[in-house]
Amino acid sequence: MFRKMPILLLLVILVIALLNPFIPLLWKSFFYALSLTIKSVIIFVLPLLIFMLLFKTMATLTSKATKIIFLLLGAIVISNFCSTILSYFVGHGVYTLDLSLSLPRETEGLQPLWNFSLPKWIGNDIALFAGLFLGILLSRFRPEVAKRVALSFEGFVKVLLRFLMALIPIFIAGFIMKLIQDKVLENMIVSYARIFAIVGLAQFTYIFFLYFSLNNFQIKRALECIKNMLPATISGFGSMSSAAALPLTLIATEKNTEENLARLVIPATVNVHLIGDCLAIPIFAFAVLKTFGLAEPTFLTYCVFAFYFVIAKFSVAAIPGGGIIVMLPILESVLGFHSSMSSLITALYIFFDPVITAANITGNGAFALLIHRIRQKILT
Repeated sequence: MFRKMPILLLLVILVIALLNPFIPLLWKSFFYALSLTIKSVIIFVLPLLIFMLLFKTMATLTSKATKIIFLLLGAIVISNFCSTILSYFVGHGVYTLDLSLSLPRETEGLQPLWNFSLPKWIGNDIALFAGLFLGILLSRFRPEVAKRVALSFEGFVKVLLRFLMALIPIFIAGFIMKLIQDKVLENMIVSYARIFAIVGLAQFTYIFFLYFSLNNFQIKRALECIKNMLPATISGFGSMSSAAALPLTLIATEKNTEENLARLVIPATVNVHLIGDCLAIPIFAFAVLKTFGLAEPTFLTYCVFAFYFVIAKFSVAAIPGGGIIVMLPILESVLGFHSSMSSLITALYIFFDPVITAANITGNGAFALLIHRIRQKILT
């Protein structure tokens, strides 16, 4: 089901668009209310999800207790941050494009049949840092306990994520009904075709530059490294899962670097070093902000967003759509997203997830090459 999520969402949109004249207004209000309810449930469980994912990631990394792990953690943060900052300048260019649509007033649009919201029981930032530090501390002083807790969390998170992902088509459907009813969707597909092209171009231009520079600007060697990564890249595109493509990523990285390094770096970074996400989500965010007529964030505000965004990357699960789910609260709290905007960026992300995953995997190969070059300089 998850591998076919983009196709499923496209079918949902097409069916709703075709049947819209025949769907009673009461049903539309019902599905819109259901979407808002699902969103409230997702936001409610997100702190728990973020805490467990971060705890598991930190416990897994620090349990290896080698100097290179600390090098990896620092390098992952810096690499993700640089990619996110780069996306600001691309996003700024996207914001200047003509994406403005004629949006109705909120009172004139489709209204939900009911209003339901769960209380905010803990902040996502508290859950984020709690998972980060408790995972590190417990793995350092009680590694066996940390390992058992991490395994328990992993099983629970898998079930929870599958449940949440199963709700995504319904979550999107209600908001699509609202967008169609409010006469917003007509120009959206045409407008965002350009954004998809810009995001893909930005991702792979940046990744190619990484391979080019890490191979001492030798184009032949850079292309050879990229060629080695192609089977893993194609596998990620088809499966939309960095974890599913892990064996091929390991083989390719071993060819480009060395066996021992590849077997350490790739499994440790498969869920957390995500160049594709770091470029795609912010650029999509700028496009959505422009679409809904919200102000472009200042660079200082964006830096705050980038900080939380990069830290939250440690809580992303390598499943289709996993990259955007944990980012919704950050988009809402820092950039001012509301429900319709969150549903739109979720749909855009899942549609483009095959390309984003392919970029993540290819970028991880470049990251392993970077660590390889750093080790060579340190040892020499």
